[in-house]
Amino acid sequence: MKELLEVLAKALVDRPEDVMVAQVETEKSVHLQLVVAPEDMGKVIGKQGKIANAIRTIVKAAAVKDGRRVHVDIDQ
Repeated sequence: MKELLEVLAKALVDRPEDVMVAQVETEKSVHLQLVVAPEDMGKVIGKQGKIANAIRTIVKAAAVKDGRRVHVDIDQ
């Protein structure tokens, strides 16, 4: 899931070298923290958060296959 989030984010931003994903796992859940450059925040969040919601939906769909819950945070 970490790799999926990283690939999605790098495809959206102008500075893919600044994309970092941190992952914390427990038995049934995964917490992912996406960090991008400040000037790329708008591209990752989108208008009214639509791109951010789409990213979360895709990652959650991948997590369902593993029987886990996932939470995605986006930071600068």
